[in-house]
Amino acid sequence: MDPLSLAALVGIVTTLILFSGIPVGIGLLMVGVGFIWIFDGASALPLLPEILFSKLESFEVLAIPMFILMGAVVASSRAGGDLYSVLDRWLTRVPGGLVISNLGACAIFSALSGSSPATCAAIGKMGIPAMRERGFPSSVAAGSIAAGGTLGILIPPSVTMIVYGISTDTSIGRLFLAGLLPGLMLTALFMVWSLYSTWRQGNASVALASVTYSWKEKFEILPRVLPFIVIICAVLFALYGGVATPSETAGVGALFCLIVAMIIYRMWQPGKLWNIMRDTTRESVMILLIIGAAGLFSYMLSSLFITQSIAQWISALDVNRWVLMGFINVFLLISGFFLPPVAVILMSAPILLPVIVNAGFDPYWFAVILTINMEIGLITPPVGLNLYVINGIAPDIRLQTILKGAMPYVLCMVVAIVILCFFPQIATWLPETVIGGS
Repeated sequence: MDPLSLAALVGIVTTLILFSGIPVGIGLLMVGVGFIWIFDGASALPLLPEILFSKLESFEVLAIPMFILMGAVVASSRAGGDLYSVLDRWLTRVPGGLVISNLGACAIFSALSGSSPATCAAIGKMGIPAMRERGFPSSVAAGSIAAGGTLGILIPPSVTMIVYGISTDTSIGRLFLAGLLPGLMLTALFMVWSLYSTWRQGNASVALASVTYSWKEKFEILPRVLPFIVIICAVLFALYGGVATPSETAGVGALFCLIVAMIIYRMWQPGKLWNIMRDTTRESVMILLIIGAAGLFSYMLSSLFITQSIAQWISALDVNRWVLMGFINVFLLISGFFLPPVAVILMSAPILLPVIVNAGFDPYWFAVILTINMEIGLITPPVGLNLYVINGIAPDIRLQTILKGAMPYVLCMVVAIVILCFFPQIATWLPETVIGGS
């Protein structure tokens, strides 16, 4: 078969299998093994286990379960609620302090957990009831937390960025730096929209401080939160200062988070520790299976000359590079509607990276663009994982109301992508300043 026709066939079969409800990792294995068997014969099958496990041999892969463990420790404790309380008490006199507290807590918790659902659950359990109690519209309360939770895959340390780095052989430390300023910019856009939306709906009075706290109340909660902030700063310093590799940093960060949680929140009971390890193992195995299966899937595409043919076909298109980037964004956006971020990155990044580099785009800038597209998928149906997390912790808020509240934040993400297209230095300046030219 012609490689492009074969690519279309692989795409159709992969879509049907993944839409059938089969786990992503198992589905990719089925497609990869099936097409290799059909077109290369049974003699090629003994090579497949080596190909599968070769993607998991990299020392950098160890960072994934370690950062997941770090997030599981924080998510299992009351750190999210305490973090929210600290910001609420210190920002109470700032107009719109409560909604800013929610989104700020989401941003900081994202840096601790690296997980969007965990961020939604941890901050939403306290933030949504508090906002509704003080008069904020349910759509703003639920939508802001759903959108704020997506920051977990952009603000470092991000498991999604680690997966991108492994699949494209790019520097994970540089990827983390590239996501920092765009993550803060996106947080600021979310805050601006939340305040404007509250004012536009005639609820301007709720944005003003209605509760005051004494200095004692402001300081008494800090000791429970500051150790985690110190761990974040130490992890980022070790990464960006060249002190340790991402895997080493993740291991030390996870250990210290576990120690701090055991001391501050008395989480030394075997049952609680077992739950943390169980959740960490479950999520880590899922992601590692997808990584291994995607490696085999990529090998199948390459051995059948599909990857090379697609790259050549795209490169031969006589279109402006920004038109090309527009098509790529649409493809990523649609993919994010149906597949988890890790699966989209592992399947598409190795194919798209040579294309965007040949078009003159920075691969680290593109990683940020790709991640924001994946964020949009987290708050849009039919998958929209964050929407269901919010509905689970606030079941009296209808899913349609949550979706209605989240849609404006999708526009904020689109605006962020446009801003990054006009000012790519927002993503590239920090890596080049700290690490040097790529």
